[in-house]
Amino acid sequence: MVNLSVRIKKLRQNEDLTQQQVAERIGACKSLISAYENGTRLPSYTNLIKLANLYKVSTDYLLGIDSREKIDLSGLTDAQKISLYELIKSMRRIG
Repeated sequence: MVNLSVRIKKLRQNEDLTQQQVAERIGACKSLISAYENGTRLPSYTNLIKLANLYKVSTDYLLGIDSREKIDLSGLTDAQKISLYELIKSMRRIG
């Protein structure tokens, strides 16, 4: 099972955010985000939900229960969505 702290840090880095920016977006302090990423503290239920919403993933993904990341396709046309699905399928065949 993937460690919660590793997923939180990876998602932050993927979004190119600082710990301070994450803290501001979820209404916490930077030291708390650092503690989450270092594994010295666990997020409250409220902050876990805020982090999931910020990164557009499920709380199950953050907790390592589900390994699927979600991709936000809002704003794309049906044709663009189909193209992305086809690209994903072809990458899975290669990979």
